[in-house]
Amino acid sequence: MAALFGSRVRKLRTAAGLTQTEVGTLTHVVGSRIAQIERATGAKPTLELTRALDKELVADDLLIDLWPYVCREAFPDWSQAVITYSARAKVMRQYAAHVVPGLLQTPGYAKALLSASRSLRDDEHLEERLAARLGRQTRLTGPDRPGLWIILDEAVLRRPVGGSHVMRDQLEHLLRMAEEPNITVQALPFDQGEHDAMGGSLTLLVMPDGSHVAYTEGAHYGQLTEEPDEVERFELTYDDLRAMALPPLASLDLIRFVLEADYRAASVPSPSDRRRLAQQQLQQPRGRRMRAGGRRIPRRRPRP
Repeated sequence: MAALFGSRVRKLRTAAGLTQTEVGTLTHVVGSRIAQIERATGAKPTLELTRALDKELVADDLLIDLWPYVCREAFPDWSQAVITYSARAKVMRQYAAHVVPGLLQTPGYAKALLSASRSLRDDEHLEERLAARLGRQTRLTGPDRPGLWIILDEAVLRRPVGGSHVMRDQLEHLLRMAEEPNITVQALPFDQGEHDAMGGSLTLLVMPDGSHVAYTEGAHYGQLTEEPDEVERFELTYDDLRAMALPPLASLDLIRFVLEADYRAASVPSPSDRRRLAQQQLQQPRGRRMRAGGRRIPRRRPRP
């Protein structure tokens, strides 16, 4: 339906003898937004924009009638567009506000996220989506692997997607992947406060021909742009995020801290448990020590 909507906009625009930039000016959006609508590669048009297009292109309510069907689509075309671009990108830079990016997700983490989607039809559909997501990860180890720079908001590390066991595996996987020469991971701690990308996640791509693409995403929308001025603005936002985030080595230390503090294995005492145990040991009479868990180690009796 998005493709049909875009096709109608293009035919009406051509018939009116207008360029995409001219239509954008008439409807108070940039020309690249009209191009995205015509190619069905950007976010779905809002009702306000649809009404403006219908009026300026003299569509006699045709576009307005199509709009509800465009918005009912379960699989928006913008998600497919960014996947296509990412499959060819030479450099990928991402800021993740809520979840670990798909390229670095473990099977358990990815399955937990995909299972929460209301658009799933059945278990088979879930397995198809899971296989597609994990299959895209082969790019990170292939001969044409891209440079990947990831900034993770601290919320990504703290939210227990799939439970403690899944999160333990996911954080350990992040630490392993950060050792790859083409992958850099930074963490943006809570105490850095507000920033320009708090509304959602941001992806910047450098394509083989040197062109740049920006993609922003929220819970129920996505926006892909190739407009140079817009891409440059997003790149400046990303530079600010990179400056606010911890350096790579300190970022890995934060991931290890969260791993131990929030998702520790049952056999690893928490920091508070270790402090309590240390205090107990200090309070014992000389010559008595405590085993892990609080049991005393018996004194050795002198041999006769």
